[in-house]
Amino acid sequence: MPHDIQFSPLCQELAAKAREIAETHVRPNAAKFDKLQEYNWDAARACAQAGLFKTFIGKEYGGHGAGILALARVTEELAKADSGFGVAFAVNALGSFPIIVGGTEEQKQRWLPQIARGEKMVAFCLSEKFAGSDASGLSVTAVEDGDHYIISGEKKWTTNGGVADIYSVFCVTDPTSKSRRISAIVVEKGTPGFSVKKIENKMGIRTVPVVETHFDKVRVPKSNLIGERAGMGFKHAMMTLDLARPGVAAQAVGAAQGAVDLANVYANRRQQFGVPISNHQMVQKMLADMAMKTEAARWLVYAAAVAAESGSPTTGKMAAMAKCFATDVAMEVATDAVQVFGGYGFMEDYPIAKCFRDAKILQIYEGTNQIQRMVIARAMVREVAELEHLQAYIPHETQVSYSSAPAQTYVKS
Repeated sequence: MPHDIQFSPLCQELAAKAREIAETHVRPNAAKFDKLQEYNWDAARACAQAGLFKTFIGKEYGGHGAGILALARVTEELAKADSGFGVAFAVNALGSFPIIVGGTEEQKQRWLPQIARGEKMVAFCLSEKFAGSDASGLSVTAVEDGDHYIISGEKKWTTNGGVADIYSVFCVTDPTSKSRRISAIVVEKGTPGFSVKKIENKMGIRTVPVVETHFDKVRVPKSNLIGERAGMGFKHAMMTLDLARPGVAAQAVGAAQGAVDLANVYANRRQQFGVPISNHQMVQKMLADMAMKTEAARWLVYAAAVAAESGSPTTGKMAAMAKCFATDVAMEVATDAVQVFGGYGFMEDYPIAKCFRDAKILQIYEGTNQIQRMVIARAMVREVAELEHLQAYIPHETQVSYSSAPAQTYVKS
């Protein structure tokens, strides 16, 4: 685990700008846009004017090149005020990462400066009705036709759909291949045959649209294929998720901290038995546990962000740990915050009900927490050879050869 977590002056500056925007443009309108299920364009424009979309874009493409840690800090501050808008901001990084990690120089010069300026919003089209956690099971196809691809099928749960101008679409370009089956192709808003259909009526994060995106023989030039050749889509998707999961985890930390703050204020104002309920030990324990877990999640997220931006070989494991732990904490803290509010917490008149509704999706999207635990455990199995010095402390009949034993050998009943 990386321990050298240092916040650059630029990172601190961007986080401060995000905090100001959160309190000025996000929090005051969070309930309104949640109820209306409308996008907070005012806050998005403020983010663009403050240069926040430049956070995750390299300097050579008009960005700040501030890194994943800065992205986590900005996302955390926005999500603290409204978890839904935290998603609305961070999903632009998710949609951009396939271009950043896999795009050609021409493609990066073509799209990234517009994203950095906040002129173009981005979406990530991976999930389908029958391909969620199993990203290899996609059915949307892209068939070659001269200098073009013809894309057909539909994507499910496209966050930012309709708002976005640029869509990173993962589709099957070679159904006969196992390792090179999938490619990523950029589809731009307004392309004939491309449409947004069903707009989901969601439990939470209602300010950001989640939609079905349909591709009715959408014709796009081969120059929109991300990368130099077809078949690299699955690799690009996995690399993207490793970079994006610290951002989801940062959303969770922001959401958790927002709930802790609300619960703390309420507990010190609400009186029962003649004293504020914060005087009662049961409530104190709840507040203390909420604060401890949120702080633990925060620093795990920062560590994962540092691992991701440094190219550490532990990035996948760290990103999965941060995403899983922080989002579980966000759900637990939101649940306890509702309990602190008591009957008022169940009413939509208070923001804590929204915190609870927003938290659940964090455990599901960008890889369910069950999938994250599988990623973590598999990484641990791969690392077991580094623990060979412990063989002497294992009963003889359970000792294994690290060079030849299959992974399941290490799992003992």
